Amino acid sequence: MLAAASKIGAGAASISLIGAGVGIGTVFAALILAYSRNPSLQGQLFTYALMGFALSEATALFGLMMAFLILFGF
Repeated sequence: MLAAASKIGAGAASISLIGAGVGIGTVFAALILAYSRNPSLQGQLFTYALMGFALSEATALFGLMMAFLILFGF
């Protein structure tokens, strides 16, 4: 029973990976749109895009860490 509950919990914790994927796609879609509107701000826009990517990826890593802790922590 405990093994089944931990696998269900790990699956629920990995749902955050979907949101992170959508967030990363949104960040780079906005980068392409902003760059096409104003190409002279390429460096500044890319810096902001990398910061947005890092924050979105950190959310995914926290969710993945929780899933691993649930699976292998018991």
